[in-house]
Amino acid sequence: MTFKPLHRMSSTPFVQRSPAPASLINPNEWFALQVLARRNETRDIVVFDLALPEGATLPQFQAGAHLELQIGGRVRHYSLCNPPEDRTHYRIAVQRESAGRGGSVQLCDGAAVGDTLWVRGPFNHFALRLPAARPPLLLAGGIGVTPVLCMALELTAAGLDFELHFSGRSLEHMAFLPLLRSGVFGRRVHLYADDGRGMAPMHLPTLLGSGKPGRHLYVCGPGGMIDAADRIAREQGWAGDHIHFEHFGVPPAASTDVRADGSCCEAFEVEIASTGRRIAVAADQNVVQALAAAGVHIPMSCEVGVCGSCRTRVLAGVPDHRDLLLSPEEQATNQEFTPCCSRAKTPLLVLDL
Repeated sequence: MTFKPLHRMSSTPFVQRSPAPASLINPNEWFALQVLARRNETRDIVVFDLALPEGATLPQFQAGAHLELQIGGRVRHYSLCNPPEDRTHYRIAVQRESAGRGGSVQLCDGAAVGDTLWVRGPFNHFALRLPAARPPLLLAGGIGVTPVLCMALELTAAGLDFELHFSGRSLEHMAFLPLLRSGVFGRRVHLYADDGRGMAPMHLPTLLGSGKPGRHLYVCGPGGMIDAADRIAREQGWAGDHIHFEHFGVPPAASTDVRADGSCCEAFEVEIASTGRRIAVAADQNVVQALAAAGVHIPMSCEVGVCGSCRTRVLAGVPDHRDLLLSPEEQATNQEFTPCCSRAKTPLLVLDL
């Protein structure tokens, strides 16, 4: 990882340590939060409330934001799902993935009330675009409900209308059902279960209908759901810059030396605009690795282009986009790229560093 850890991980990923005072917190630096509470939301989802000591106020955030957590020597991202106006704690929901990369298992099985976790943020690459001409359409699948729920809470608090459609494998696997069914959101919430037990599965063509000018679509869920929603929305006439999505899972990392079409990667150079220094990027390394080897460090977390931590402006040259973060319209401008996985179509990229 490119960040400097604040502590050395021992046999347990959680340490007891005095958190920094609220007045000293910089969201771009690592700081400590304590587990205030934890509860089993479903049989495989655990909800954690994280707080500063003595109820100190946390940095503000908007719906769609996430925290970065240090777990087992790596960084994981978890969306915030408490009302943004409540800054006494941050709430995250963690789905235990036994076949994942280990972070969720360590959190769900090992993090107890009173433990200290090192976090950074909040960061937001999935924010609501407000004000909007029409009520937004919110679509969630599985644990992807977490940022979408936060959006619903923010919109409700502001007295703004919306629609929320939430699908899961079954009701037993769907988080926050008591809140979603409580009437807080009126008739704006619609639930779907893939197992068909008393509920029909979500039908995207019906929900998306014909694109209406000024309406924004927000989608968070499995990759297949996001890809389908994006494709159908565009076919139905939704404006590309009104379609917003966030992947809650990290796809398998692609090999750094093979393109999507099977051809080999080529070496290229990047130039640091502030100094004019040029750094070679070999065929078997990504831009972040090449920069780090040269003593230039930029944030990186997911390593596969979904989180946005390393998002960097491109001042010259044409990137070879391989991320799942930027929209097709954003990629077409070639003004930004994700150096953790994207490469170059030209011999040189000039970066705004």
